Amino acid sequence: MRRTPSSVLRSIPLILFAGFLALPVLAVLASWFPWGGAGQGDAQAGAILREMAATVLPGYVWTTLWLSLLVALGAAVVGTLAAAAVTLFDFPGRRTFEWLLLLPLAMPAYVTAYAYTDFLQFSGPLQVGLRNTFGLEGRLLPEVRSLGGAVWVFIFSLYPYVYLLARTALGERAAHLMEAARLLGAPLSRRIRAVALPLARPAVAAGVALVLMETLADFGVASYFGIQTFTTGIYKAWLSMDNRLAAAQLATMLLVVVLALLHLEHRAQKRMRFATGGGHAGSAEAQPLALRGARRWAAWAVCTVPVVMGFVAPVVFMLRPLAADWSVLPWERFMEWAWHSVRLGGITAALALVIALALAFAVRRQPDAITRGVVQLASVGYAVPGAVIVVGLLLPVGWLQAAMPQWGVGALVTATAFGIVWAYLVRFCAVALQSMQSGYARIPPSLDDSARMLGTGSAGLLARVHWPLLKRSTAAAALLVFVDVMKELPATMVLRPFNSDTLAVVAYQLARDERLGEAALPSLALVAVGLVPVILLSRTLRSR
Repeated sequence: MRRTPSSVLRSIPLILFAGFLALPVLAVLASWFPWGGAGQGDAQAGAILREMAATVLPGYVWTTLWLSLLVALGAAVVGTLAAAAVTLFDFPGRRTFEWLLLLPLAMPAYVTAYAYTDFLQFSGPLQVGLRNTFGLEGRLLPEVRSLGGAVWVFIFSLYPYVYLLARTALGERAAHLMEAARLLGAPLSRRIRAVALPLARPAVAAGVALVLMETLADFGVASYFGIQTFTTGIYKAWLSMDNRLAAAQLATMLLVVVLALLHLEHRAQKRMRFATGGGHAGSAEAQPLALRGARRWAAWAVCTVPVVMGFVAPVVFMLRPLAADWSVLPWERFMEWAWHSVRLGGITAALALVIALALAFAVRRQPDAITRGVVQLASVGYAVPGAVIVVGLLLPVGWLQAAMPQWGVGALVTATAFGIVWAYLVRFCAVALQSMQSGYARIPPSLDDSARMLGTGSAGLLARVHWPLLKRSTAAAALLVFVDVMKELPATMVLRPFNSDTLAVVAYQLARDERLGEAALPSLALVAVGLVPVILLSRTLRSR
């Protein structure tokens, strides 16, 4: 499609939007170039990299690698088994488990870490009760704040990503094909091994990629448990060692790994759509296999353990201090923290909707290569960890502040609402954009043609035709962005304005100060907010 001068002019605002959202990622990648000028940047970068390679970098690599491998394996096993249980088999309570298994999505991983630490640590109620009851001494359980504890928290917090995608893949054709294999005489074990697992493999790969991206992006669990990962290393290099170049180079390494995982997830999603497309007309006749006896108990265990470990147990652990002593809870400050969280979430959601609607409408009106490329560039921030976004924002700001102090760029971005909302938009604008594009996919192009034939311009088409049909997608996008902002921790900790602590930051700070009972109140508030999209998601899946 040949672009006219007017269409080129219309693309300029889109390019500015994309540049605004992609600047942190581009700045991190540009950290390997001589920002300091006079040829000093390359030498300084090489010296810092050699120093990190000889000291802290091997520890970051091995810890992150082991954490990722163990979490990926555990989430794949737990998520796949749960998806297979509720999709391929029939047992009492199956319909209830279908949505119960989604509940851990409402629990931020760092909140789950606080809950388990409060209950299982040396001075926690479980070990104290065991020592008092049986007259024992010393530590009775392994240390919660360890690599193994982090693996446990991540597995039961993130397995729903694998569960959701595997359940969708298995629900398309697995029951029908397993019924055909049964008629051909294949035993149950062979049906699962030769039919169900190959169908679910692309979905499991996509889910594991999402789990790994969330694990690599985490700061709260790794910092609280004292685990030396890339994310904690970025914050140490920037805030403790005051070395922005070292932080940027660590962020670049993490960014490369995340982008590779994002590519793997996209490839797996394409394979999943290919594998599940073209269902058979008779697939509706195939029913899940009814379980009895020991197999029924096994299915109950497969579905119950993840729900209890990922949601029920952490909530019960956090409710304990509420029931024990309400006076220790920071009720007088809670409304202030909640207001700061709601205000930042509301502002970010509104701006994200405006940007997402503009980008989605542009693709709808002129879906050429430039417009699609601009939209993809604007969407890359969602896969980028919050720590990388913080470094990507502050790196060019520090350079501009040093080069032109009269502009006051540092005061505009650092510790201001503008800076933190910018970081939120970079991180979560892609969520709103994906929802908007899904809404547009349900609007027939013939409506646009009819409106243009009646003389309707672009503004009228958006206001009178598209907007009434996009209200549900808009509401979903606003809700998802709002909830994500409420739970975001790494970027909020560094960029938040003074005296504007959010629920996520307060929960982390109270837990870090060993005031776990007081941390229960803001943590439970975050869980309550996170339940809203999970409930809507479960209702959507049930309706389908």
